[in-house]
Amino acid sequence: PLVSGCGTFTFLSSAVAAVSGLLMGYELGLISGALLQMSSILALSCKEQEIVVSSLLFGALFASLTGGFLIDRFGRRLAIIIASSLLVLGSLLLLPYESYGILIVGRIAIGISISLSSIATCVYIAEIAPQHRRGLLVSLNELMIVIGILFAYISNYAFASVSHGWKYMFGLVIPLGALQAIAMYFLPPSPRFLVMKNKEEAARKVLERLRETSDATKELTMIKSSLKDEHQYSFLDLFRSKNNMRARMLVGLTLVFFVQTTGQPNILFYASTVLKSVGFQSNEAASLASTGVGVVKVVSTVPATVFVDQVGSKTFLCIGSSVMAVSLVTMGLVNRNIHVNFTSVCRSQSPEDFFLQRPGNLTDVTNGSLKDLFASMALPERLSFDTQRSPAFARTGELNRTALAGGKSTTGSHMESGEVPVVLKWFSLASLLVYVAAFSIGLGPSKYLI
Repeated sequence: PLVSGCGTFTFLSSAVAAVSGLLMGYELGLISGALLQMSSILALSCKEQEIVVSSLLFGALFASLTGGFLIDRFGRRLAIIIASSLLVLGSLLLLPYESYGILIVGRIAIGISISLSSIATCVYIAEIAPQHRRGLLVSLNELMIVIGILFAYISNYAFASVSHGWKYMFGLVIPLGALQAIAMYFLPPSPRFLVMKNKEEAARKVLERLRETSDATKELTMIKSSLKDEHQYSFLDLFRSKNNMRARMLVGLTLVFFVQTTGQPNILFYASTVLKSVGFQSNEAASLASTGVGVVKVVSTVPATVFVDQVGSKTFLCIGSSVMAVSLVTMGLVNRNIHVNFTSVCRSQSPEDFFLQRPGNLTDVTNGSLKDLFASMALPERLSFDTQRSPAFARTGELNRTALAGGKSTTGSHMESGEVPVVLKWFSLASLLVYVAAFSIGLGPSKYLI
């Protein structure tokens, strides 16, 4: 066997399913670099950039509310096939157009896809894995996620200086998604799902193939027993003290809550933007620095994946959380001494700045009144205004603003000039990398296992 105590077919089936994690990680990390290009080409305002990023989460929210029902109704394997197909369709939708609206629709479709696949993949792997190797194989999905993030950051850097490189970034995922959908078709359904559908003989054959044995009666009996126990509980039992269900649910919710509130998802989405704001001036430099984030995530996740069954997920969680706290405090102290220009990247393409570039407007209208003007505009008018701007016109406007301002930003009241000290810049990056590493050891895999 490829893994001690785990059959070859079981491991290969888990690896194919875990490709969903690779696709998920790629889509999560991709927007970090793609946003730098899209914001310029599509002339997106700050709010529109935020909507582009969060539209994926809107899709994920929808899928998370319905995913449990879908995988119980149609099966884990079929749910993964549907998710991969939807990701391919959503990515294909983004390639031919340069439209803000199409971009949102495509991102929502991809969000639905990665959320559904993340639910189905973890359940599928857990149900085909032998009990003593379940932690390792489920953690394989987390490892694939961080590898996907690394590939996304490498892609961001590779296409940072390529014209319309963001389309290549989105397109690279299409062949892999299609291959996974095809490969999953030839893998067996989850034996537990088959038992749920009263197909015990089919479940027995699947278990014999997965375990490479001629008799899977014992494990089949255990599955039937666990399903019988599950039927004793209702949804409301999650909020009761029966068999400590309320405490279990609170532990799970707390872990997921801290995964979000510790800021890790924001680092993935805005890594290049954040690094650009603390001193990595060009798109290429910011994308290259963010690649270090991907490398650290992969290197840190490997020991957590390999040793989780021996050391225990709780131990990793305690170590990782402690180091995260120290690194966040260090990062905060360092950044207090850095002028972090949070708005410089997105404000350079805002409608009010664009309007200021036009001849005759600089002397007639003040910056403050322009803000009031654009704040009062209706959303359809705003979208129409942005959609009609061509990439060439947006780039011309940027050159005009630089020339008119004498090399200084027109929104000088909101920004300060000055280079970030080299030591502080790299110290900030080092603190960020330590934080990412600690998350990958602790909260990263623990949310799936505890």
